[in-house]
Amino acid sequence: MHTFSYMRNARMGIDEDERPTRQTVRRVMTFARPYRRQLIAFVAVIVIESVLALIPTLVFRELIDSTIPNKNTRQLAVLAAAVIAVGLVNAALSLLERWWSARIGEGLIYDLRTALHNHVQRMPVGFFTRTRTGALTNRMNNDVIGAQRALTGTLGSVASNGAALTATLITVFALEWRLTLLSLVLLPLFLVPASRVGKRLAGITLEGMNLNAEMNTGLTERLSASGAQLVKLYGRYDDEQATLDSQAARVRDIGVRQAMTVRTFMTGLELVGTVALGVLYWLGGMLVVNGGLTLGTLAALTILMPRIYQPLSALSNTRVDVMGALVSFDRVFEVLDLPNPITDEPGAIGLIAPAGALAFDHVDFAYPGSESTSIASLEAVGEDHREGGPVLRDVTATIEPGWTVALVGPSGAGKTTLASLVPRLWDVTDGAITVDGHDVRSVTQDSLRAAIGVVPQDPHLFHITVAENLRYARPDATDEELREAARAAQVLHVIEALPQGFDTVVGERGYRLSGGEKQRVAIARMLLKDPSIVILDEATSSLDTESEAAVQRALGTALLGRTALVIAHRLSTIVGADLILVLDEGRVVERGRHDELLAVEGLYAALYRTLVEGSGSMLPEVEAVVG
Repeated sequence: MHTFSYMRNARMGIDEDERPTRQTVRRVMTFARPYRRQLIAFVAVIVIESVLALIPTLVFRELIDSTIPNKNTRQLAVLAAAVIAVGLVNAALSLLERWWSARIGEGLIYDLRTALHNHVQRMPVGFFTRTRTGALTNRMNNDVIGAQRALTGTLGSVASNGAALTATLITVFALEWRLTLLSLVLLPLFLVPASRVGKRLAGITLEGMNLNAEMNTGLTERLSASGAQLVKLYGRYDDEQATLDSQAARVRDIGVRQAMTVRTFMTGLELVGTVALGVLYWLGGMLVVNGGLTLGTLAALTILMPRIYQPLSALSNTRVDVMGALVSFDRVFEVLDLPNPITDEPGAIGLIAPAGALAFDHVDFAYPGSESTSIASLEAVGEDHREGGPVLRDVTATIEPGWTVALVGPSGAGKTTLASLVPRLWDVTDGAITVDGHDVRSVTQDSLRAAIGVVPQDPHLFHITVAENLRYARPDATDEELREAARAAQVLHVIEALPQGFDTVVGERGYRLSGGEKQRVAIARMLLKDPSIVILDEATSSLDTESEAAVQRALGTALLGRTALVIAHRLSTIVGADLILVLDEGRVVERGRHDELLAVEGLYAALYRTLVEGSGSMLPEVEAVVG
């Protein structure tokens, strides 16, 4: 919420939220702490370079005032050698400076990116259902790089310009203190504008980052395989182009504003420096004419004085850079600071050889609001942040190991939600769910999810090979184990018919495979995992008859000896279930076996008769969950 308020206040001209907080700076230093020795070496090299840069100017003064007038060729050779030596040393130091800068910068990018990824991937599923993928990847790429530049780039600039300014001031003061003091009278004209410009640029920078994130999100969705297909099928090319044109125009305009803000500020500072240099020429020239200053000293001052105002300009602009760059750190920290509501509690135990016994004990559930699961700046504009109403109410059931349990009910009854509570994709609002007598909140998430295999209606396959997708369940699986799992899932012949067999890249989200083939690959992946509990969420609802038959044969092997929750449109698959739970409006309204529920003449019997009297295979408006 902080970044959203930050951007809103920037647009309104409010200054309070635009100042980087001390807390932000302290956290930046925390990330920089592992590199403190390298940072010290980095700054030391920059300071030495700045001091050595003065030597050629002092040599030039000596040449004009002494060496050339006295025709001292020996001294001329010494001074020339000194300049060459300084050049060689500076070249070596420049390489060393770049080495330290790269090591620190790339190391910081690595630390921030891995910290973000580690935190984000452990967030609950609610975070991902609300978050725009493009906005999130923008944080992990552009903002991380921007944060790195804030440290190495700005720190290097401050160290370099600070050292150059200090060394130059000392030198020119020693050469001619009167002209030096006069030149510094204009110093306030450098410092006063920096504060206002820095605040303004911070707001512009943040607005630009959010506009870029919005545009990248749209591109990510539209340029994916499924997004591009949807655009083609509906012929929305012109509309999509118009949307991108509008977003790109806003990004362009904010970029122009940012560039002109910086350029206007820098132009003003350069103008002040030019005025100061003109004053130096006039007064210094008068002193030389009157014999109060040597020509060599005036020449040295003429060279050195811009080295006062140039670092001053850069240091004045440092605040502008810092205000803009720290926005990146704020955006990174905003994600890192989002608490994870689903974590292992202290003392959580690991499930060992789970049998698969499940129990729902007076379970209530309502989807939480976005304040506890997401960040406003990562969501779509207009996202509803309120907590949802009750989805499940007082659900109680006991499931023995090896049972197949069907959840049946109208669409929206809460079947998928109930199944998602078992692997803790969400946590119950009230009540408890136990596996082998252990509350799922009291066991480690890793051991809980290792005991559960899920095959969703639209299984996700990564844009990698078939073998790599299968080994996602068990990285150490042998080639023969892959073949056995594929054979059991009725998909081995399909894989072997692919151009490169198991080494075939399946495409984004498995687009090179049909729906039924993807389902069977997902079942093979689940078999490699070898869980004690299986959740099948609408696994055959969108398949044709032939594909469904193949998947059903695969499921026969997959469910053997395992506790199963299966969610499907077709009630024919639940007839043999050990237990059927009929849900309506989040409550279990009926329970029992198929014959028992038919005899009751309740909701289940009505659903079943509707199917039998209809097509006999599928109910368009009523879904059944079987397992």
